[in-house]
Amino acid sequence: MQTQLAPEFQNTVLGQEAEAILRQCVHCGFCNATCPTYQLMGDELDGPRGRIYLMKQVLEGAEPTRKTQLHLDRCLTCRNCESTCPSGVQYGHLVDLGRKVVDAKVQRPIKERALRWALKEGLTSSLFAPAMKLGQSLRALMPAALKAKVPAPQNAGAWPTTPHSRKVLMLAGCVQPAMMPNINTATARVLNACGIEVVVPPSAGCCGALKFHLNDQAGGLDHMRHNIDAWWPWVEQGVEAIVMNASGCGVTVKDYGHLLQHDAQYSAKAKRISELTRDLSELLPLCLPELKKRLRAEVVAETGLLAYHPPCTLQHGQQLKGGVEAQLGQLGFKLRVTEFESNLCCGSAGTYSVLQAETAYSLRDRKLEHLNKLLPTAILSANIGCITHLQSGSEIPVRHWVELVDEALSKSQSSLNVAG
Repeated sequence: MQTQLAPEFQNTVLGQEAEAILRQCVHCGFCNATCPTYQLMGDELDGPRGRIYLMKQVLEGAEPTRKTQLHLDRCLTCRNCESTCPSGVQYGHLVDLGRKVVDAKVQRPIKERALRWALKEGLTSSLFAPAMKLGQSLRALMPAALKAKVPAPQNAGAWPTTPHSRKVLMLAGCVQPAMMPNINTATARVLNACGIEVVVPPSAGCCGALKFHLNDQAGGLDHMRHNIDAWWPWVEQGVEAIVMNASGCGVTVKDYGHLLQHDAQYSAKAKRISELTRDLSELLPLCLPELKKRLRAEVVAETGLLAYHPPCTLQHGQQLKGGVEAQLGQLGFKLRVTEFESNLCCGSAGTYSVLQAETAYSLRDRKLEHLNKLLPTAILSANIGCITHLQSGSEIPVRHWVELVDEALSKSQSSLNVAG
């Protein structure tokens, strides 16, 4: 795609990066075929190709409007289009650049600015955990719409204390410890059973995605630098990996090297952090032999048929497809994805379900319709955002896959103790 940058973007890092991505696009339109918002709305400007044209026009000097901003806001950043694109267009990076430029030129209404500020500051605040605890205590009194955003309190169980020579770091996450703490403790217990110790540096915080994608890119990059500082002593000691059990965080941390490539102080460290980062499912192949020994077949069989929703941040952002299904299948779990639209987003997309609720709930209901046809005993996923969003419209339990493995390990051990 031929591009003539406006003078204000020529010879700038942003302009050069955007132009390189734009030149890869051959405007074939394959991306629209797998874009969730295009499928719902049927508007060219609500598909990747149309948004690329909008961003190209702005970078060439056209004045953006609120309508331009709205079409970019409606993008889920699911990156399904990247999986489809035959030319390898890095649309996710381009839309980050385009939103930055448009938001600098188009002021949002005050209510919109206030909501976005509350999300990016509130969800990453130390006050989020006590606020969530209070909300859970009042959950029974809440209206349905608010109740859907506040999961019932969990008993997370004990954190394993057995030391191991093999160690991995884990990012606890900004909202996960307060909303669904069992995901983290289950991760630690499963890896502990495989001879791997999980270390959570307490000073590490939000991965940076939340602020970055609400166009506080400077704030997001600060979060990233803070995490690098928290992890770096362990990296120097030779820690095996940095494991992510929320694929939304994982795709961001794997991108630290790119996002901080122009930071002289952090670029090399960020690249190393990205190299060390693994989604939890990437550790499963190493764990299979030990898990097979520990899991009892009859306990696994009791879980029944399980539906699996692969998050966009896993299958498109990290390009990790089929691993969870195949590896849990080797352990005896009956895990199935839907035959229809398993590649499409569920509508969660970070704060999207708050900012673009109508679209988000339409995509959720569409996803659940397909999942429910499998008649599963539970729906599994690999990202807290997807889990909470799907649960808000489902009577079937929605859980992280590691919780099922942890539960089966515990029951297997209990049955052995009883037999002994």
